[in-house]
Amino acid sequence: MTSLSAQTPTSTGHPLAEAIVALAETPDDMPGIDARLQRVAQLAADRIAVVDYAAVAPRPGDGSCIVAASGELIDAVEEVSTAAPPAAMGPGTTMTWPHFRETAAGLGMRVVSVPLFTGGGAAIATLDLYSRDPDAMAALTAGVRAAHDPELPWPGDEGDMRALDAGAEELLTGYAEALSVRATIQLALAMLGRSMPGGPKDAYLRLRLHAAGEGVSLLRAATTVIEADLA
Repeated sequence: MTSLSAQTPTSTGHPLAEAIVALAETPDDMPGIDARLQRVAQLAADRIAVVDYAAVAPRPGDGSCIVAASGELIDAVEEVSTAAPPAAMGPGTTMTWPHFRETAAGLGMRVVSVPLFTGGGAAIATLDLYSRDPDAMAALTAGVRAAHDPELPWPGDEGDMRALDAGAEELLTGYAEALSVRATIQLALAMLGRSMPGGPKDAYLRLRLHAAGEGVSLLRAATTVIEADLA
């Protein structure tokens, strides 16, 4: 089985993984979250070979998505869609597209959804990956499950499922690392919350202020809290 821990998601050359991990370390109230989500969508469309479109749907949302395309299907979608985007869309761009999920379903595309979250731990958006290739999407779905549970087989390892392309491996490596970041921050919040009347809410504010005051990330601040508690 491919080891997630052996991967290096935050190293140079893995921008999609880096973007997902960085989002998980970002305070909920940090300016520019929408731009970060837009970048994740564009990187997913550019780097995952089997993905034709990547869309970020905010939670809660109004049915609109931030959509990025790999390039080839833009004209095809505009020809058949009754909910076409309000302006021209070309490779390397993202745009808000109302009811894109319904449009993609009408084209017979499969979708795999990956939650995206910031430092508070709650999912703020969903990264929806669209493709016409059912086998590739089945492998990607299995990879998302394996990111949550390392005991599950990695796609391609047992020979009964297609292996992931390099971009999909990068996505899932980053997602698994982001889950680890979230678990670390949540553990620190639980430790802080034991002695705070406001519980998790006050604990998050305290951790956020500590990180800002020390000029470190939420992850680094959370690690410091855990180390102090265990000591």
